Amino acid sequence: MTNSSSPRWTRRPPLSNWGDFGNDDQLGRLNLITPESVLRGVREVRSGQSYCLSLPLTLPGGNVLNPRRHPPRLSPTLRDAQPVFNLAIGDAALGQTDVLCDDAVLLHTQYSTQWDSFAHVGHLFDAAGTGDPQAVYYNGFRAGEDIVGPDDPQGRPGGAHRLGIDTFAVKAIQSRGVLLDLFALCGTERRAVGYDGLMQALDAAATELLPGDILCLYTGFADLLLEMAGRPDPAMRQARCAVLDGRDERLQQWIIDSGIAALCADNYGVEDVPAAGAHICGARLPLHELCLFKQGIPLGELWYFGELAQALKDEKRASFMLTAPPLRLPGAVGSPVTPVATL
Repeated sequence: MTNSSSPRWTRRPPLSNWGDFGNDDQLGRLNLITPESVLRGVREVRSGQSYCLSLPLTLPGGNVLNPRRHPPRLSPTLRDAQPVFNLAIGDAALGQTDVLCDDAVLLHTQYSTQWDSFAHVGHLFDAAGTGDPQAVYYNGFRAGEDIVGPDDPQGRPGGAHRLGIDTFAVKAIQSRGVLLDLFALCGTERRAVGYDGLMQALDAAATELLPGDILCLYTGFADLLLEMAGRPDPAMRQARCAVLDGRDERLQQWIIDSGIAALCADNYGVEDVPAAGAHICGARLPLHELCLFKQGIPLGELWYFGELAQALKDEKRASFMLTAPPLRLPGAVGSPVTPVATL
């Protein structure tokens, strides 16, 4: 691995915070979730009501929203070549009554409600200042050295040896969540929300975002997926509900200045995917570039906020306790998550 005593880069991207949390840092803005941030979240708990913020992991359904991601496939494990499902494992002659079910799953880690790790999106960038851009990730971690493909010439196992999703799990993500209601602003109309629209939603929430908070965006997209019951409209990804305008420079600067530790939405990709507007070069996903590559801000996608949004509206509040660790799966670049909001 790269020596952690000095930066692995001689120049860092504009708008980035590489090195601000240490030359070997893998948590980025999650470092802003301090014990004080957690206690601030705990103080939001008043009634003890909890809400699941995950879709069923079988949704969206099919692979029309992303052709390379497929629903989970469950299968029973085997015991003496027999499927372990409703399998009597006791000795009937002795009157033993045990019946067992045991299963396995083939799971695309970013199919449904998920976290993106910083190893999910890197960029071609001349971090060494040699004039030769290389594939690098947050804080200068490098493709082929820290994020290893399956064809590694050294024979190492493939995966994220650094910046993997397991680093988020060890952090045990828990803080105050703040929900902004973009559905109230846009309905199910497709709209790219920039700085002005987000500030309008923040004003309506009548709350202040503080460093270490987790910003959550309710657009209604996941509600539509639930209604479609595993048969999503192939056009909905580009045609329905609000997304962030990742090319809005004022929005980008606000995200930098806000101190949020993570950004989550109930839509596909948080931002317009791919971002609209002319772009000859640079990022096709500018908000992913800003958050995952430059600032170290985890992105949550396809979360479910419908019930929580109504509960918060009833209580005339926008903040809550949020607990959302991913799977502690070494090497993975993303993970399913079952976030829990507590009011």
